[in-house]
Amino acid sequence: MSAYDELMAFQRQTEALAQVAGRLGWDQETMMPAGAAGQRAEEFAAMESVLHARRTDPRIGEWLAKIDAGALEAVPAANLRHIRRSFERNQRVPARLAEAIARLSSSAQRIWSEARATEDVAAFLPALEDMIALKREEAAALALGGTAYDALLDDYEPDTSGDDVAATFAAMRPRLVALRDKVMGADQPPALNHRFDDQKQMRLARALAKTFGYNMQKGRLDKAVHPFSSGSGEDVRITTRTALTDPFNCIYSTIHETGHATYEQNIAPEHLLTPLGEGVSLGVHESQSRIYENQLGRSRAFTGWLFGQMKEAFGDFGVANEDVFFRTVNRLNKGYIRTESDEVQYNLHIMLRFDLERDVIEGRLEARDLEEAWNARFEADFGYAVDKPSNGLLQDVHWSCGLWGYFPTYALGNVYAGCLYEALRLARPDLETELASGDLTGATGWLRDAVQVHGGLYPPRELIMRASGQTPNEAPLLAYLEEKFS
Repeated sequence: MSAYDELMAFQRQTEALAQVAGRLGWDQETMMPAGAAGQRAEEFAAMESVLHARRTDPRIGEWLAKIDAGALEAVPAANLRHIRRSFERNQRVPARLAEAIARLSSSAQRIWSEARATEDVAAFLPALEDMIALKREEAAALALGGTAYDALLDDYEPDTSGDDVAATFAAMRPRLVALRDKVMGADQPPALNHRFDDQKQMRLARALAKTFGYNMQKGRLDKAVHPFSSGSGEDVRITTRTALTDPFNCIYSTIHETGHATYEQNIAPEHLLTPLGEGVSLGVHESQSRIYENQLGRSRAFTGWLFGQMKEAFGDFGVANEDVFFRTVNRLNKGYIRTESDEVQYNLHIMLRFDLERDVIEGRLEARDLEEAWNARFEADFGYAVDKPSNGLLQDVHWSCGLWGYFPTYALGNVYAGCLYEALRLARPDLETELASGDLTGATGWLRDAVQVHGGLYPPRELIMRASGQTPNEAPLLAYLEEKFS
């Protein structure tokens, strides 16, 4: 057996164990008894200890040294690129630190959830302070002369810096604010005034997931406080949530997570349980969920079809026709919650979080001052005050579970989706006709072939450039938003 074959056999076992660890996370968010939280934290720590030991196993370095990378074809070379990067990064993080982050990530999620339910920031603050201390330590270990924030961002969006993100956001902000102010000043359709049965929402959500290509034979849809997608390959699970008076929360959370899930399900089978067997970055991942949810799911053509599905599921729910329904789906409104935000304002939420978390990791802002900084920034950006912690600092799960450097990938995903949608429209001139009949196979098939099937084969920006024919940039997204909302 060659050194490459030995390395890949070892790597497949590591990837399989990582999937098991991910299943623990899915269970924690969906079905785990509340009283099991303490034990689950220890289980996470134990799994992370095993995974960290495998990811830093000296044999990986020996195998890498024996392999002639220049003689490899594209797939083995890409596998080697990912393994080498992971090995070098993990070697810099002490095992006890990786274990401590995993343990705290599990327990802090429970503390955050309870604090959010009781609107008690003080109850969450000690866990937040501990997490920030651990992530700063991790960032210092990874930085190698670069900035601490960039070291964490690189985990989620390789080859992108905080300065790159800041420059993109600076180009986007003025046009987004101008568009927001223009649309908010015009007449908006009223919000829905109807009660939507929970079980009927879930039946419609499952039907929509299948419409967008989700394979229920290799997945499942459950409910969670914070919708998410979990897993890869032959076991990819999604969650959604329901609200009695807001079915769009369930519908578009489901479509969004279906975008993530189908990306994982559609990766070429030969990449299963290898470094190429999952999405290449969170920005690319988000491009799939956002284009499913917004450019496709909120389009005039698709919402015309969805209006009929809604009437069939719920009867008359107080919306006169397809045009009013389209405007209702896409209405701009004042609100606090990122995941419930309209397309125009969504990226402004991300810009707020990016600036705050960057300041925290770089030591310019402490946990005890974070709520005040959040509230001040929110009022400056959106023009009204945060009314309660669950609509402010406590609304997102990310910081509690150690995902620092993650937030900008949401906005980068929107940028990538803008480029992809421009290319999709050119590739499928009958796209609107297809969407109007509820036929997503052409659109999702194009995304499958252009993006999803490749998994981690290409670096993120190269993948988007190959698929869209242009270097990733914010112009297509801004043009799409201005065309749609003006």
